[in-house]
Amino acid sequence: MTQQYDTDVLVIGTGPAGATLGLALATYGVKVQLFTQFNWLANSPRAHITNQRAMEVLRDLGVEEQVKEIATPWHEMGESLITTSLVGEEIARMSAWGTGDERYGDYLKGSPCPLVDLIQPKMEALLVKNAGERGAIFNFNTEYLSHQQDEHGVTARFLNKITQTEFSLRAKYLVGMDGARSKVVEQLGLPLEGVMSRAGTVYVTFKADLSRHVQHRPAILQWIVNPEAGFGDIGMGLLRAISPWNEWIMGWGFDISQGEPQVTTEQVQARLDAFVGEHVPDLQIEKISYWYVNQTYATQYSQGRVFCGGDAVHRHPPSSGLGSNTCMQDAFNLAWKLAYAVKGWAKPELLDSYSDERAPVGKQIVARANQSRFDYKYLKDVFGFDQGVKTQAQMLERIFAETEQAAQVRQQLYAALEVKHHEFNAQGVELNQRYESNAVLAEASPEVFTRDVELYLQATTRPGAKIPHTWLVDAKGRKQSTLDITGKGRFTLITGLSGWAWREAAEQLSLEYLDVIQVGTRDYRDVYATWQAKAEIEDNGAILVRPDGYVAWRMQQPNQNTQHVSVLKQVFAQLNLNV
Repeated sequence: MTQQYDTDVLVIGTGPAGATLGLALATYGVKVQLFTQFNWLANSPRAHITNQRAMEVLRDLGVEEQVKEIATPWHEMGESLITTSLVGEEIARMSAWGTGDERYGDYLKGSPCPLVDLIQPKMEALLVKNAGERGAIFNFNTEYLSHQQDEHGVTARFLNKITQTEFSLRAKYLVGMDGARSKVVEQLGLPLEGVMSRAGTVYVTFKADLSRHVQHRPAILQWIVNPEAGFGDIGMGLLRAISPWNEWIMGWGFDISQGEPQVTTEQVQARLDAFVGEHVPDLQIEKISYWYVNQTYATQYSQGRVFCGGDAVHRHPPSSGLGSNTCMQDAFNLAWKLAYAVKGWAKPELLDSYSDERAPVGKQIVARANQSRFDYKYLKDVFGFDQGVKTQAQMLERIFAETEQAAQVRQQLYAALEVKHHEFNAQGVELNQRYESNAVLAEASPEVFTRDVELYLQATTRPGAKIPHTWLVDAKGRKQSTLDITGKGRFTLITGLSGWAWREAAEQLSLEYLDVIQVGTRDYRDVYATWQAKAEIEDNGAILVRPDGYVAWRMQQPNQNTQHVSVLKQVFAQLNLNV
C-alpha cells in the first residue's frame, strides 16, 4: 500500500533548534514544515553567545557571514568586569571567550570561525528567513496538540489559533523542539533526570544610554558586587549589553522559598542607579521577568519515528553560554540522518545514533552550566557578604588593605578567577565532544587526553571526534579550511596523493552521497604542512568524514593486501548506509 504524506518532516518549535533543523533539512532538499503557537519568534534577548562549534554549523549551512554582519564581533566580547558599579572601583577583570592573550591562539588554531554575540531574536529571524528561502514552510499561530505514530509515519494534530479549527498532517518523521515545557517530550514519556526551578533570577530588559559610563572599560558582561545582589549561586548583580550601549539586561537572584517577588518600576530604577553608581535618566523598562534555574536532562531523545532536541531535552541556566549553541548542534546532528533516511541513502537504524550521540552531550552541558553557577561561591567567599561584610567599602578594605590578611584574600580572588576559566574560556567543552554510536566505527584503544579536557581542544581524527581544522590552499591559491571541503550534507573520504586506490574504489562504488578529497593534488595542497601534522594517518591512509563534520571511520595505513572496494563496502554497511 502506497503511503500518502503531507511532508517529509514535521518540526514543532521555531527556536534555535527547530529553525536550524528547518534550515538544514531544506538545504538538503527535504520537505519540512515547522510549527509554533506564537505569532512570531523569541520576544526577549535570551541566548546571545554563539560559540565556535555553533558558528561552524552556520558556516556549513552557508549563513555564517550573514550572522557576522549583524552580531557583536569576537574582539568586542572579551572583557568581563567585576566592579562595585559601572563608575565604581574595579575588583577584577576576566578575558573571556578566548580573547585574552593566553588563549587567543588556541581559539584561532581550533576553528576557522570566531565567536560572536547575537541575541536570540535576531538569530532566529536569520535562520527562519534562510530556511524559508530554501523551501521550509513555517506555520505561526498554530498549536501542536498530539501525535500518533505507526510503522510508516506520524500523524500530528494541530490547532489554528486564529480560526480555532483543528487539522491533521502526516509525515515520515516528527521532531519536538518545543522548549522546556515540551508537549512532545511529555507525550512520549521520555525519561528526565535532575531538578527544575532550583533557583530564581529577576531579569529586567531596559533601554538607557550608558555609553559614557562604560567607554573607559567596555564589556558585554558587567558583574556588580553589591550587598543587595549578594543572594543566590552567583552572588553578584549583572548588567549585560544587548546592543552596546543602549539596550541592556539587568539581573539579580531572589530567594524562591519566599515566592516570586513583585518588582516595581521604582525598585528597578533604584537598583539600576546602584549598579551604575549614579542616577540614570530616561530609563525605559521593556520587560520585568522572573527566570528559574533548571538542572534537568533527558536520557533518551527519541522513540520510534519521533525525535526531540534543544531545550526540550536539556534544561539549564545560561552560564557557560551553552544553551542555543547545543540546540543548534542537536539539529545539525539529526538533520543529515533524517535526510539520508528520507532519501533512502541509509537504513532507519542510522537514526538510533542521534539519541546515543546527543544525550550524553546534553547531560554534560547541563552539569557544566550549573557547575559554572556553583563555582561563583569562591568569589562570594572573597567578597565576604556572608561573613559579616555589610558595605562595599568594607568589602574593598577586606580585599585591598595593606595587610597579610588581605593578601590572603587576594590569593583567594586569584584562585577564584582561575576556576572561572572553566566557564569563560572552556574551548574544550565546546569542541571536544565525542560520539559513540552505530554511526561511528570506534577504535579499540581509548583516547588519552593530555590537557584539561574542558579548557583545551584536543584535535584528532579518531572516529567520533570532529575533523581537525587546518588551512589548505586550493587551485586558485585561496585558503580553505578542512571544514570547508567536508560536510554540506555529504560524506567525504580524505586521503593523500598515495591514496589513489581509495579514490578509484569510491569511483567504482559511485555513491550519490560520497565525495573524495586527495590532499596534495592541485585542488588542495597542504602548503603549511599542518594537515600532515594533524591527520594522524599515512599518506595512503583514509579518513571518512560524516556530513556533520565528525569522523566516522579511518584506516591509518592500509597494507598490500587491502581490498579498498571491499573495505569501503563493509564500512558503509556497518554505518547503516546503503551501498
